[in-house]
Amino acid sequence: MENNATTPHKTLIAFVGMPGSGKSEACLYLMQKNIPFVRFGDATEESLTKAGLPITPENEAMMREKLRKDFGMAVYAERAKPKIDRLLQEHDIVGIDGLYSWEEYLFLTKHYPQLHVVYVFASPKTRYQRLTDRAVRPFSFDEARKRDIAEVEKLNKSGPIAIADHVIQNESDLPALQKALDTLLTRIQK
Repeated sequence: MENNATTPHKTLIAFVGMPGSGKSEACLYLMQKNIPFVRFGDATEESLTKAGLPITPENEAMMREKLRKDFGMAVYAERAKPKIDRLLQEHDIVGIDGLYSWEEYLFLTKHYPQLHVVYVFASPKTRYQRLTDRAVRPFSFDEARKRDIAEVEKLNKSGPIAIADHVIQNESDLPALQKALDTLLTRIQK
C-alpha cells in the first residue's frame, strides 16, 4: 500500500457536474461538517497568478486547456494528489470540488479505491440562472452555454458524470442540497 490514503476506512468524495450545478456549495457544506476538500480549480488560479494574468473566465478557460495540453488530461488530479494524501492522513473523508476529465477519474481510481463520484445535477435553466446571479465569476446565459459545450468537447467531462456512483438533484434551494448531502454521507459511511 502506498500510504494511509488507500486504506479501506479512508473515503474520497469527488463532486462532478456542469457549471452552476452546486459542486462548490456541496464542498462548502462538507467543510461545515469538518470534512476538508481539495478544489481542482486552484491549479488554474495558481497558474494564472504565476503567469501574471488576471483571473477572468476567458483566462481560466485558456489556462485549463493549456495545462491539459501541456501536462495531460489528468494534470489536475496529479497536482492535487499530495494535498489529498496529506488530508487523508488526518481525516477519514476528503472531498474534491471539480473532477472534470475521464483521465482524472482514472488517476483517482488507481490511487484511491474508496473513491465515490457524486454527480450534482441541475438543469441548464437552473444552472444558467445561478451563474448569472452569482457574485464571483458571473456568466451570461450565452457564456454559460458556451462553457458547457467547451467542457464537454475539450475536457472529457462526460465520462465521470456518466459513471458517477451517486446522483444528487439540485434544482431547489441550499437546505434541500444539504439534506441530500446528509443522506449521501450516511449512505457512504455505512
